[in-house]
Order: sequence, then C-alpha cells, then structure tokens
Amino acid sequence: MFQKLRDRLAGLFYGWRMVGVSCAIRLLGGGLHAYGFTVFFLPITEELGLSRAATSLVFSLARAQGAIEGPVAGYCIDRYGPRPVIFVATLLAGIGYMLLAGVQSYSALLIVYMGIISLSYQAGFMDATMVVANSWFIRKRALAMSLTSGSIALGGTLFTPFLAYAVHTWGWRSAALGAGVAFLIGGLPLSLLLRRSPESMGLLPDGEPLPKTSDTTGSTHPAEEANFSLQQTLRLRQFWLLSIATTFRVVCSSCVLVHFIPILVWRGLTEQRAAFFLAFIALLGMPAHLLIGWLGDRLNKTRLMASCMIIASLSVYLLFSNTAEWQLWLALVLFTVVEGLFPVTWATVGDFFGRGSFAKVRGSMSFLYLWGSVIGPVIAGAVYDRTQSYSPLMWGLISLCWATALIYAVLVKPSPASSPANL
Repeated sequence: MFQKLRDRLAGLFYGWRMVGVSCAIRLLGGGLHAYGFTVFFLPITEELGLSRAATSLVFSLARAQGAIEGPVAGYCIDRYGPRPVIFVATLLAGIGYMLLAGVQSYSALLIVYMGIISLSYQAGFMDATMVVANSWFIRKRALAMSLTSGSIALGGTLFTPFLAYAVHTWGWRSAALGAGVAFLIGGLPLSLLLRRSPESMGLLPDGEPLPKTSDTTGSTHPAEEANFSLQQTLRLRQFWLLSIATTFRVVCSSCVLVHFIPILVWRGLTEQRAAFFLAFIALLGMPAHLLIGWLGDRLNKTRLMASCMIIASLSVYLLFSNTAEWQLWLALVLFTVVEGLFPVTWATVGDFFGRGSFAKVRGSMSFLYLWGSVIGPVIAGAVYDRTQSYSPLMWGLISLCWATALIYAVLVKPSPASSPANL
C-alpha cells in the first residue's frame, strides 16, 4: 500500500506540490494572523487601556495599507517571483509578532502591526501564493486557487484554537512570541521549496512536457490563449468591470462578516449563540471553496459567479429576516458562496489576461477592491447608528448582489489578438 502511495506521489504533477506548499504557508497565515489576531483583540485592548474603536482602527488601517501596497507588491512578485517575496514576508511576520509581544503603547502597536506585520501579510501570504497557483495551472486553475484560498479558513480551524489556549494559559505576550517563532520555524523552510514556474522545470502548466523544438520562447499549451501586459489590461473594459464587481462583492462580504454577531443579536440571539454560527461559517470555508473551484473548471466562470451572487442575495435576506432557525442555517450555507468566489475570480483574471503580469494585475485590482472592506463595515455601522436597524442595510446589500451578478453576466473574455504570444 505504501509503495503504491509513493508511486502515485512520484507521478504527481509538480504543480500540486507547489500548491501544497502554498496552502501550508497560508495555513500559518490564516491560523496565526487572519483569524488569530482576533484572539489578541480583547487582551491587547484591556492591557493597553484602549477603546475598542481604537483597536479596530488598527485593522481598518491595515486593510487600507493592503490596498495601497498592492501594485508595488504585484510588481515585485512578477519581477522576482513569489519565493523571495514569501520568504521576506514570513521573516517579517515572525519578527513582527515577536516585537508585538513587547509593545507597551498604542503608537508602538501601530508601528509594529502596520509597519511590519500587515505590510508582509497581503503581499506574501495572499498575493504571492495565489500567483503560484496561477503560474502552474490553466485548465485546473480554479481548483488550484480554491485549495490555496480555502486554506486560510482551514488554518483558522486548526491553529487558532491552540493560539487561544496559549493566550488563556500563558498570556497574550507569550502567545504572540510563540506565533512569531512558528512563522520563522515553519514558514521560512516552506518558502524555500517554491519554484517559480513549470517552464523552469521543463514542464508546461497542468503537467504537459515542453515540446521538443528549438523555439522554447513560447507556450504551446492549448489553453493558453492570451498574455496581456498590465498596460494592455488597464485599457480593457473587462478589467474595470471585474474590479467593480469584486469591490461590490467585498462590500457585501465584509459588511456581513464584520457585523455578523451584532446582526444576529439584533435578530434576538445571544452573543454566544451568534459566535457559534460564525464558527460554522468558518468551518464551511474550505468545502465551499473546493466545490465552487471544481465547478469553475467545468462551467463558464462568469455565469457561475453571476449565479452565486443571486444565491448570495437570498442568503442575505434570510440572514437579516426574523425567520425560523432552519432558515438561518440555510442562510449560512448559502452565504459561503460569497467567500468561495474569490479563487474563481482570480482564475477568471488568469483566463482573461494570462500569466505574465498576473501579480501586477491582481495588485492593481487590490488597490480598488480592498477599499470595499474598509468602507463597507463603516457604512454598515453608520446605517445602524442612524436607524437602530439593519433592515436598510439588508436591502442595500441585496441590491449590490444583483448589480454584481449583472456585471458578471455581461463579461466576455477579451480577444487575445492584441496580446503578445509568449510570457
């Protein structure tokens, strides 16, 4: 049995190993940072004598920083490859969390979290790992990206409970120090295993061997039809429509997730019960990513995204309405399609614009759509403060879901005639 397993692993396309390494890196980032920093929220707030608004501002500024650094990070990833970017990001994350263990003031918290930790996270753990999946796959791009994307939530499921236990047992400073050590010991060796592209190993995307010809400058992969530069991409309406649709979807997602517990409390549930439902959404993250990614490789991606946003509008209605508990469970299951669409979106970007400038294109889109995660929750809070109700927000989000679905429905792949033939 073990011999058969070794034989299968030996014959496995190397790209899946690269995706596996990227997933492992994202597991660390998801468990110790994306979901993990929530564990530090209250202890840091209480020990430093901060208001919750002041601590929340750190998170909002970090998201805004991710939007600003996106184009620069994209240039560096396309120029130098994902491996050095991930290595530096992991090193900074480790040092950042070790320094976090020693902060004694709000200004020090801002410097460490903004200047070191969050600076590294978006570029290394989010952007560069997705570039790996895009570089190694074309036909199975959506599935590869879904595995990579879904590992964030899986990291929250696997590592965050241990981090919470460490905070409870030894204090948040010791837990932050341990998280920093984990990034250095676990993340740095993983980053060194990454390879830039299949061509660098004598392969083509999806595992096909390079053709035996004297001309090795171009790809003959049948699925590779276009490779637009960033300048060409920015002149295409498809880029702007995708960016607008992604921004609308991020607004919907961030409004619901940031205000999830307050929404359910407004509906009449206890905070503890609402937290249980939030954990259920995180648990569904990986299965939802895999299912939608699997469908994305078999169906028209833009029509799939449009259909999912219509489903999302139904989930928003059920979530905000004072309905029976079984309808709430249905709403949570349906809402997972919103997060599950992220890898399909990036697979669509790869299909539309190619592999050569993917990181720069992704970075340029990030500069636009990440502002939705900054502004959306603020608007949601302002709506409730003004009306003492989330009902107006519900109808606004439903409208955004349908507008996003309409944009996806009219998207068509750009003609590759004007793009260069090789990477």
